[in-house]
Amino acid sequence: MRHRKKYRTLGVDSERRKHLLRNLAVSLLEHGRITTTDAKAKELVKFMSKLITMAKNDNLSSRRRALAKLANNKYAVRKLFDEIAPKFAERNGGYVRIVKVGFRKGDAAPISIVEFVE
Repeated sequence: MRHRKKYRTLGVDSERRKHLLRNLAVSLLEHGRITTTDAKAKELVKFMSKLITMAKNDNLSSRRRALAKLANNKYAVRKLFDEIAPKFAERNGGYVRIVKVGFRKGDAAPISIVEFVE
């Protein structure tokens, strides 16, 4: 049963999971679209929606919080605040979409594409 479970563990401990989500978020901000497994994609959507909602309020405090969440990647934070957040200024959620692609060849894990909604 999944009672009171708020997130997927993704088979790693909490520190690795935090770093994994950071790296996926930075890659999504840099490239605009990434391919990953379904479970990672669903967790990334939650992580990114919180970041974009925070970035819509552009002030020094939210920039510093985003910088801490994105592993001090100044390029990713700049792109988040200057390009991505203004596009979603009038939108209340649903910033990222998941498109299911198929299954990975080696282990048949379900694969998805994560991208920003245009």
